[in-house]
Amino acid sequence: MAALWGCMPEITKDCQDMTNASSTYLGVIIGAIIGGVITWWVYNWQNKTAKIQDETLNKITDLEQLHIKILERIETLDKNHDATLRSISEKTEKLQKKLENQDETKK
Repeated sequence: MAALWGCMPEITKDCQDMTNASSTYLGVIIGAIIGGVITWWVYNWQNKTAKIQDETLNKITDLEQLHIKILERIETLDKNHDATLRSISEKTEKLQKKLENQDETKK
């Protein structure tokens, strides 16, 4: 009695050779298994790569935020520096005027 898939000596008794149908089924099954393993391997590899890329993007985002904070601090320092320079300039002008007035009064 032959099975539905054909004569497979590995599975059925009283069979001398594998039929074309059973070898086709066996080939499809083995191909599906190998394809599944390769698909899993590629998926796993891409998943690891995606995780590394996400970590890298998060680090880049953190660095960008730090960069923005540093730029804001530099801007604040620059404004303070300008205010300090204006103040020094004003005081220097006042001092020069006082010195000029003193020189004129001495003459």
